[in-house]
Amino acid sequence: MIETVDLHFGYGDQSVLRGVDFTAQSAAVTVLLGRNGAGKSSLLKQFNGLLEPDRGHVEIGGERLEYDSDSLKAVRRRVGFVFQQPEDQLVAPTVEQDVAFGPHNMEGGEAESVSRTLERVGLAGYEDRLCSRLSNGERKRVALAGVLAMNPDYVVLDEPTAGLDGEGTRALVDLIRGLTDEGITFVVSTHYPGFASAVGDAFTVLDDGEIAYRGATLEGIDAERYGLRRFGV
Repeated sequence: MIETVDLHFGYGDQSVLRGVDFTAQSAAVTVLLGRNGAGKSSLLKQFNGLLEPDRGHVEIGGERLEYDSDSLKAVRRRVGFVFQQPEDQLVAPTVEQDVAFGPHNMEGGEAESVSRTLERVGLAGYEDRLCSRLSNGERKRVALAGVLAMNPDYVVLDEPTAGLDGEGTRALVDLIRGLTDEGITFVVSTHYPGFASAVGDAFTVLDDGEIAYRGATLEGIDAERYGLRRFGV
């Protein structure tokens, strides 16, 4: 389980998160919704120490997150982060080199084989392909594969449908649900309630840096009020 307790964060004098109490249950998909600028990415980056709160704390599996070098290395093995734009994450010319990069540099823990990981994300046989020649959806899957190769307990996806069409989004839903059935805990951000309902088990709406809603369904939620957009899957 991932939890934040009375979490506050800001950039300089700009307050971004104010007293956020967030929970993501294990082996489930928790969807974080909100308009652009609501603070979703800033909250997600707290989960593996990419950002450090000004006040409050984060707990991963019941253990309070600390910010020394060894603790951050450990939590980043447990909590994988997939950025909105795969270009921000892909680091090697070929798919095989990119997926192998994290495990090769990992201290401790057991890595997943590249071929097995690519099978899990529907890219079997892509080892020798150039990342620069892949479609946007394929690059997103390679970025996810690089995270899965580290055998994380938790995976955070920041706006994973960005740049995907309806078919790509439906395929992503199936992929996330299948990996959840394997026991991985997902936290997924979006501003599309259609995608959220298709993929999620629990829902939290962030509005102006505060939790505005949490529940097991989005039925009846005022999407316009929170800047959410219509989007089919």
